Amino acid sequence: MKSLTIAELVLATKGRLVIGNENDRIDDVVIDSRGTNENSVFVAIIGENLDGHQFMQSAYKNGCRTFIKNESSRINLDSSDINLITVKDTEVAMGDIGRYYKAKFDIPYIGITGSVGKTTTRDMVYATVSAKFNTLKNEGNLNNQLGVPLTLFNLDEFHECAVIEMGMSGFNEIEYLANIVNPQIGVISNIGLSHIENLGSQEGILKAKMEITAKFNSSSTLVVNGDDKFLSTLKNKNHEYKLKTFGFNKDNDIYCEGYEMNEDNITFTCVINNKKEEIFIPTVGEHNIYNAMAAILVGMSLGLSLDEIKEGLKNFKATKMRLDIFKTDKLTIINDAYNASPDSMKAALKILGRYKNRRVAILGDMFEMGKHAEYGHRLVGESVIDNTDLLITIGKDSKFIGKETIKLGFDQENIHHFDTKEDAINKIDDLLKDGDIILVKASRGMELEKIVEHLNK
Repeated sequence: MKSLTIAELVLATKGRLVIGNENDRIDDVVIDSRGTNENSVFVAIIGENLDGHQFMQSAYKNGCRTFIKNESSRINLDSSDINLITVKDTEVAMGDIGRYYKAKFDIPYIGITGSVGKTTTRDMVYATVSAKFNTLKNEGNLNNQLGVPLTLFNLDEFHECAVIEMGMSGFNEIEYLANIVNPQIGVISNIGLSHIENLGSQEGILKAKMEITAKFNSSSTLVVNGDDKFLSTLKNKNHEYKLKTFGFNKDNDIYCEGYEMNEDNITFTCVINNKKEEIFIPTVGEHNIYNAMAAILVGMSLGLSLDEIKEGLKNFKATKMRLDIFKTDKLTIINDAYNASPDSMKAALKILGRYKNRRVAILGDMFEMGKHAEYGHRLVGESVIDNTDLLITIGKDSKFIGKETIKLGFDQENIHHFDTKEDAINKIDDLLKDGDIILVKASRGMELEKIVEHLNK
């Protein structure tokens, strides 16, 4: 991070310098007091369970001497050797500093969102544009109102491009992030059922995702899945920005005409500018062809050659716990335990179905579906039938997956349900056989990586 003066922090946040020196500098913005030092500014965030103001003293003991706090908080530091800035809302201040700092870098910014696959799309776009540009991207799940600014603070002089994933659970959240990042290129991977509890309907999800265009103008580009039921409606409308579409349907700007999938890679034929191009990606799953085509369109929009795009995609590496396929002495494990929705569950089951050995699906609850929970889990049941030999479900709502598969004719003796992952771990060894192919998938809160850790032993 390039250093900022205290005066710049005050300017960016519209805050008030209560005590301190405007000319002092910081080169790190921190919200966890354990990561502070003499060059940090500690921003006291009020979270669901913890009030960051309570940790200012801890940050001070670590050497931190610059603090941003809510003006309404009664917690103070009784020290004269500090810079103290008060603001109305420290969470908003984080976004304000991120926007201010980001403006120091005249580079292209790409915003990524979508119901399913946005992280993998981000990683594919990153791999692609990195073939030409030194590129920054979010790490892990730093894709929210705090994670995006924290990502932007990693920008440095050598960066030539930034790929920023934007997550949300309700309306106005993507717009908030778009106003910070101001992406020149936006990507929407698809419109699924994720967060439907808060957004009411898929139409509501579409509206929320389209907030990525909040700062768009005639020089901006929106890249979308043209096969998606909801995003495809954009094709027949006039837009102030440029619209680029991808998919398997031939009415898209680029489209997949066919593919060959091996155990750990795909080669697909993509029609680009009326010419057939062979594209290789080191991962599996038809859904990843969609993600790769999104990356191709982003690369083309940034002026990369097709050779550069192809080379970039060859270097794609997925984020941990996202379709991570590995083998133990006795089992093949597909670790996709990071998150889940009906669409991503079905895509993962389709990959499981490609294997010849006995196929085992260990599926947990999908969260944030509200009144749609039973419906969403039953949707997955249909994909179990042809792709699974043994179904193990864990949690409260995942039992509906099993109920739907029984309704569709699946052998009930091959279905096992456990209320908790601990119960499953105690029994799972008795259900498995050497040579099994095992898919593990659920929403993040289910922590099914514990199952993967057990299987890996």
